Amino acid sequence: MQTTISDKQSKLDKVSNELDEDHKKLGQLGNLSVASKLTNNEEQKVEAYKDDGNWDTLSPTPAADTLPTIQIGTQKWQAKNLDVAFYRNGDPIPQVSDRTQWWELTTGAWCYYKNDSIQGAKYGKLYNWYAVNDPRGLAPQGWHIPSDAEWTTLSTTLGGASVAGGKMKEAGTLNWIKPNTGGNNNSGFTGMPGGLRTNFGQFANVYSYGYWWTATEYDTDEAWDRNLNYDCGVLDRWHNIHKRCGFSVRCLRD
Repeated sequence: MQTTISDKQSKLDKVSNELDEDHKKLGQLGNLSVASKLTNNEEQKVEAYKDDGNWDTLSPTPAADTLPTIQIGTQKWQAKNLDVAFYRNGDPIPQVSDRTQWWELTTGAWCYYKNDSIQGAKYGKLYNWYAVNDPRGLAPQGWHIPSDAEWTTLSTTLGGASVAGGKMKEAGTLNWIKPNTGGNNNSGFTGMPGGLRTNFGQFANVYSYGYWWTATEYDTDEAWDRNLNYDCGVLDRWHNIHKRCGFSVRCLRD
């Protein structure tokens, strides 16, 4: 049975009451004295709360019908980038900030752009492809990571890849750098320029490019993506993308 926010709050309050008076406030839950009394999984959830400032991180599988969506042709897409810290089964997805650790990964992980949670609030988390492909499920219940073919269906619905990008980009230059060519968001997709993390752990291209994983691998080391950029209206499709790269994720309704 899924632990609710109120259940978790009650347990944390009980733990806090066993500590010194200075440790009783919720804002100090990251204190080692509190964390030492929690299981490893619970401690990671406390860390997620500290990072996000949002108790929603304690619910790894939000109900499919509660998530904001946009209908494009026959497909129902999430209306914003994925921002979960847990797999569908409740296991935490490691947050990896260190550059060297990132480029050594062969398992799922996430980060914020430049490890900045303010960027995360705007663009969502960046995930490597190992998280996308993890059998525990990155997408919430009732959703899935779209395949290369499903992304092609989207671009075809919007008139083909050569013009689909403009219809998918957020309009204007509040978030995109100039000129944001063709960006009119006629589809309602509201594609944002969240940048990427390279397979070597560097961050690049925020404000100018947005990158999204597909669920389709190209070979042992690479997978297919889709990307939007500031100076054309094309929805680009690349495969020479290492699975260690950190990209945004959009989910598609089952």
